[in-house]
Amino acid sequence: MSAPTGAALTAGERALLLDLLRTPTAGPLEAGPDDPPAELWAAGRRYAEAARALGLTVLRHAPPTEAEVRAGPLPAPVAAALDDPAFLRQQPSLLLRLGPELPRAATVMCNVHLDTVAGAEPVTFDGHRFTGRGAVDAKGPAVALLAGVRAAAAREPAVGRETAVLIQAVAGEEGGALGTLGTRPLVAAGHVGRINLFCEPTGGRLLTRVTAAATARITVAGEDAVDDRPGGGHNATVLLGFLAQHLAHALDSGRRPPGAGAPCIAGLHTGHLHNRVHGRGTLLINLPYREAAEGARLERLLADELAHGLDAFRQRFAGTAEFARTARDAAALTRLDWDKRGLPTLNAADPWAEALLAGAGAAPWPADEPPFTCDALWLADHPDTFTAVLGPGSLDANHAHAAGEFVTLADLDAFAETVARALVAFARERAPTRTDPETTRTPPSPEESLR
Repeated sequence: MSAPTGAALTAGERALLLDLLRTPTAGPLEAGPDDPPAELWAAGRRYAEAARALGLTVLRHAPPTEAEVRAGPLPAPVAAALDDPAFLRQQPSLLLRLGPELPRAATVMCNVHLDTVAGAEPVTFDGHRFTGRGAVDAKGPAVALLAGVRAAAAREPAVGRETAVLIQAVAGEEGGALGTLGTRPLVAAGHVGRINLFCEPTGGRLLTRVTAAATARITVAGEDAVDDRPGGGHNATVLLGFLAQHLAHALDSGRRPPGAGAPCIAGLHTGHLHNRVHGRGTLLINLPYREAAEGARLERLLADELAHGLDAFRQRFAGTAEFARTARDAAALTRLDWDKRGLPTLNAADPWAEALLAGAGAAPWPADEPPFTCDALWLADHPDTFTAVLGPGSLDANHAHAAGEFVTLADLDAFAETVARALVAFARERAPTRTDPETTRTPPSPEESLR
């Protein structure tokens, strides 16, 4: 019996999605004490089983090595977690391929992540809507991707023979790992295509710009004091609260050029007790940027404004009874570190690839709608490639990272159809010939030819 050419999810693919939603996959950087252990190995095996049934080959199912992870910019939480030997072992990534190994010019790569944020959600399907953690970000897109590959291979014999499809089903996208555990090592190893699609919720629109962010950690390391003698110690709460307000005003996107990313002032913590002056604390600030040069400017701006804020605090509180010591020592007690910085951004442009994907049903991302950050940034400025983000649903409207996460079957079916059309168009327009010097390879084996 021939494979169905329709891209709509089959009963088996719907069951696969429900299985994946029931499998907890919040990685160690995300999971809290109440979250069950991540079963990323089990999720990957289940996904690989479904992919094999469609003719895909498992090229790799393994975690990265520590050397691979350390071979580039590294967020501070990842660097700290590497001290635990179990950290990497818990987070395998999966690499699949439909068809023989072919040159980049004849390959499409699709990336999707199987890890999720923390917080279990009830798993349901009412015939129209899937709910559960990862429904839209990004287990639903992962299953729809397989449905699209299935339909494309059934419609066009060149898919999986004259052109190859790579699938990266990765861990380490969430929790601030930023692809350093899954996507970046696979990209560095050369597992990329002429077209690279990162399956994240974009409402079916093609996003060709991906931002990055620098995260500043401002630490105050002073002495505690008893509440009966509050002036005897350093009040990190008052100091960091003042700096938070100063920096919020100084870094406000409305005070910078149009289109500048909006900073996130967050993570202010000193302590939980009311009868103690907390002398130590932290303040976190996230600085998104669209271009690497803009990121460097923001880093300098924050450092300068932190110095101005400390000076303003000293002048404001020098003559007070409870905070004079804190004012005097503020600059010496305060340190600026960076949890992450220097990450690349993506700004892709390729008229041929964009026209092909538009013909497959991917409308362009609106120019006035802000882009977002995802693993696609690791393909910035990669030669001979086009990279974009494309997927069903919306991060906001579908409650990704929040209670009530869901995705509709209609959106998954539509995304699968777009994938199928894109792969068919790529095979018909770019299928290599045996005499093309750029793409000549040993002819496929009889087993490959029978797929």
